[in-house]
Amino acid sequence: MKTLSLELVKTKIELFYLSCFLVLIFLINIFYEYAKYKDITYDEVYSSEAVIVNIYKKENIVKFNTGKFIFYSKINSLENLKKFDRVRVLFISKYISFYSYLKGFYTKVLDLELLEKQKSIKANLILKIQQQHQDKAISELFLALFLAIPASIELKEFFANFSISHLIAISGFHLAILSFIIYSFSFFFYNFYHQKYFNYRNKKYDILLFTSFIIFLYLLLTDIVASLLRSYIMFIIGIFLLRNNIKLLSFNSLLLTVFLILAFFPKYLFSLSLWFSISAVFYIFLFIKYFKDLNKVFSFFFFNLWIFLVFNPIVHLFFYQTSLIQFYSILLTMIFTIFYPLELFLHFIGLGNLLDEYIKSFLELKFIFYEVKTPFWFFLLYCVISLCSSFKKQFFWILNILMVGFNLYLYI
Repeated sequence: MKTLSLELVKTKIELFYLSCFLVLIFLINIFYEYAKYKDITYDEVYSSEAVIVNIYKKENIVKFNTGKFIFYSKINSLENLKKFDRVRVLFISKYISFYSYLKGFYTKVLDLELLEKQKSIKANLILKIQQQHQDKAISELFLALFLAIPASIELKEFFANFSISHLIAISGFHLAILSFIIYSFSFFFYNFYHQKYFNYRNKKYDILLFTSFIIFLYLLLTDIVASLLRSYIMFIIGIFLLRNNIKLLSFNSLLLTVFLILAFFPKYLFSLSLWFSISAVFYIFLFIKYFKDLNKVFSFFFFNLWIFLVFNPIVHLFFYQTSLIQFYSILLTMIFTIFYPLELFLHFIGLGNLLDEYIKSFLELKFIFYEVKTPFWFFLLYCVISLCSSFKKQFFWILNILMVGFNLYLYI
């Protein structure tokens, strides 16, 4: 917190006020969530409209989103149910704990009624994407890529096996590409009007504000997915820091982002995708801090390799799939920077199926993998050394030794 007061806050009093503000916002939102929780658990059963956001056919588990909370239930007959169906559901709410409510609970459904689908921008976009693909898996892939629609277990496992789950989880990687596209087009169109009518204004700042507004609308379209929310808040903080000539790429801005998200969205404390996203940015900042003087060309390739290796001890605590083929994820991540905007353009002009043949061949790849889990004691040690690395270079070299040792243990 000391470095925070030096860069983002001028005095300890300002730091105190900021902390009090964030704690107050957090408490207000916690009490608000608790009020919603008490409303749900007031009676033994609760009825609500919901949308089916995913169906796990192997276990007959259905994931529901009411707009206020997410829950899961086992449905014996899935024949008449499809993803994105709108339903009225009656479920047992008596035994739901507040902790379970916050992270997404499992309960028994007593009655389920199909409702007529409502027309919306998101529903139309889903339909347009689906109409451009005959293969269900490919359709799911692009729904996940563009609208953060949860993919099937099979597709998630495939990407986890390839160690490229981060490519289909919308986050800062995607936001950076989208922001660049929006900024570039806006710059082209705004430049004429700026020179003629608004030449007294800061052109770049105006375009950044417009870009942030469009990204905010996109964030709402995705139902405020946690990893994208993290990226968006960091984007807004970045604009503020640039405007005020404060160091942009710092651990302080990342820390402030975490506090803001948890203050306004306490539920995301239990979001694995959020913590993965935060961790990824943390290691990117570490790389910039200690490897910033490397040759630019070498740095580009080394960055992708180092991020892949340094993140493995974190990932393998939750996902155990391991294979040497995962090293291809380094190349695939670099290719994705071209693939993603290209597919955005192709879907925009109605030619989203142009590369389906190649994508289908990729999704049909079969390979052997084995399971390796990060020991919990090593995970804790690794996290502590990682945090210490942001302060002392000696810890950073220890981190690299642990990273190399773990990856040798993982793949050899």
